[in-house]
Amino acid sequence: MVSPSLTGWAYPVLEGLAVIILQVPLLRLESPLFKPGVHRSVHLFAAPFLWTTIGGMLIYRGYGWIEPDSRILFLFLAFLIGSFKSLFVLDKVAAKTIRRIVTFQDDTCLGAVFSWKTWLLVGLMMSCGVLLRTFFTPGTILGAGYCAIGWALFLSSRHGWLAWFRKGFL
Repeated sequence: MVSPSLTGWAYPVLEGLAVIILQVPLLRLESPLFKPGVHRSVHLFAAPFLWTTIGGMLIYRGYGWIEPDSRILFLFLAFLIGSFKSLFVLDKVAAKTIRRIVTFQDDTCLGAVFSWKTWLLVGLMMSCGVLLRTFFTPGTILGAGYCAIGWALFLSSRHGWLAWFRKGFL
């Protein structure tokens, strides 16, 4: 299919060819089939849902890597560090994300739930996780790190859930 972002003479010509050959019109950006826009309440649900789900997954994976004989100590440290990260870093990010979402008009793209800078940071963090698991055997330290990050995400997601219950879940 031809990209609907073509401008000038190319798009009308290609659209005409598509209608003649395929007997279907090309999708335009204005087409409701092409726009993944959703209501603000969906954004208010998606943000904490992603943080909660990813946080839970990181805790689950990290827990399995911590040695059973030192699990209590490292989980305590992980949850302590994760709580500090949540309270002093991620709570601000969550509040900023909620403020952004509240200003959205309905039919804003679902991918806008987070800013493009946040999506880049997510990609960078995922890449770092892959590299760490590739070059180091997952163990107690890496497991505790995963638990700390997971708990921080999980704990900070509370702001998003509160916003969804107050503003979006009506």
